[in-house]
Amino acid sequence: MPAAAASALTSPPAFASRAASVGGSPVREILALTERPGVISFAGGLPAPELFDTEGLRAAYDAAFAVSARRALQYSTTEGAPELREAVARRAAARGLPTGADDVLVTSGSQQALTLITAVLVEPGDVVLVENPTYLAALQCFGLAGARVVAVPCDAEGIIPEALEEIVARERPKLLYTIPTFQNPTGRTLPGARRAAVAQIAARLGLWLVEDDPYGDLRYEGTDVPWLAAHPGAEDRTALLGSFSKIMAPGLRLGWLRAPEALRRAAVVTKQAADLHTSTVDQLAAAHYLSAVDLDAHVATVRAAYRERRDALLAGLADALPPGSVWNRPEGGMFVWARLPETHDAAALFKAALGHDVAFVPGSPFFTGPPDPRTLRLSFTTHTPEEITEGLARLARAAG
Repeated sequence: MPAAAASALTSPPAFASRAASVGGSPVREILALTERPGVISFAGGLPAPELFDTEGLRAAYDAAFAVSARRALQYSTTEGAPELREAVARRAAARGLPTGADDVLVTSGSQQALTLITAVLVEPGDVVLVENPTYLAALQCFGLAGARVVAVPCDAEGIIPEALEEIVARERPKLLYTIPTFQNPTGRTLPGARRAAVAQIAARLGLWLVEDDPYGDLRYEGTDVPWLAAHPGAEDRTALLGSFSKIMAPGLRLGWLRAPEALRRAAVVTKQAADLHTSTVDQLAAAHYLSAVDLDAHVATVRAAYRERRDALLAGLADALPPGSVWNRPEGGMFVWARLPETHDAAALFKAALGHDVAFVPGSPFFTGPPDPRTLRLSFTTHTPEEITEGLARLARAAG
């Protein structure tokens, strides 16, 4: 190309402002650092791969092809395979929330369900309420939508209803995003009385509720708490997000959305613009799996293993963290939330821990507004109790 022509080239237009305003996930970056051999990582919220029902899932894929390979490999409807939607509806009804197949949209993981709901409801400048701290990818999702994210005051049990009511009246938000059961990152569970209060506030003051429940099946002790969506006042305003990632396999990328008809229909149209439909073969395999395997029995096996791992982590934290540290005891889920004493910093401890081949996630990225730099999240599901004990010994050396 002649020099004169080259000098006349013009750069392409800039990226959209939303692409530049939202950073990458520090948690995903931390996971990349911890993938080297020998690292014991409490960082990722990953299911234990040795507990996947590989034989059952392989048989389910074989069945999907045997019944109709043409259907398994073909385009499908945006709403999802009818038999999978029916299976999801049955499981939701069994947990006390009357649900029909037509109430369900199958998504590519519950993360996509959150993206769809955000696209339908949130315009730039709209206020979105969240727990503080909260799921990091939700903050990214709302940031990409141009929302103004406002934190609702929480205590050890989660959202404080009186504080929520005051913020809703003052900020006039579009929606409240919450993970009320075994929350990520804190592991805490919102009590039933508070859920009822949240539903009533939403109904009285006008508010959409987005209830994210990827961990609800992973209860190790205590009593199940009804979904927020099941409380009076929440019926016509709650988008309930569920997932098979934590109880079957995350690689399937299968989630679901249960929502009021108008909201669900808008999400369907939005999904058509995003990916047309979720993978047909994965949906059919999951439906075959749910018809042939007792998923609840499999989940019971997973829960027993995770309970043992949680207990191993809790038993060793007093010796692993600096004196004066505090932490909670979650009744389920995948995470323990800890706080170091005054003058300590979780990011500094993280750097020292990596030098001893152990890792966790500092809590700061999960906060909206000023973070608490002394907090950290530890996941207990990926390693055996013996590995957890060794990891905590390494952490103690790093903290010493």
